[in-house]
Amino acid sequence: MFTLAEQAATMSPIFMLALWALVIGGMWFMLIRPQRKEQKRIQAMVADMAVGDTVLTTSGFYGVIIDITDEDVIVEFGSNKNCRIPMQKAAIAQVEKASKE
Repeated sequence: MFTLAEQAATMSPIFMLALWALVIGGMWFMLIRPQRKEQKRIQAMVADMAVGDTVLTTSGFYGVIIDITDEDVIVEFGSNKNCRIPMQKAAIAQVEKASKE
């Protein structure tokens, strides 16, 4: 009978290469692919924002977008029209489109 060390020493290089390819492929499907998919979803959400949309910030505040620039948005919070805060687009966690009535 072979011991575990002897079996590892007699494995063919092609088998070892295939095993490493399987491990790397599995890691890609479990870690990298879902992260890239989420990044694409967030980029699409940020690119599709418009004035009047209701947003949820990463800090948990709901507000309405009143102005958009290339990298920033100005969000109005609450019913007080004086509470307007400029923030980066990256601080937006969720967007709800304004209803067209």
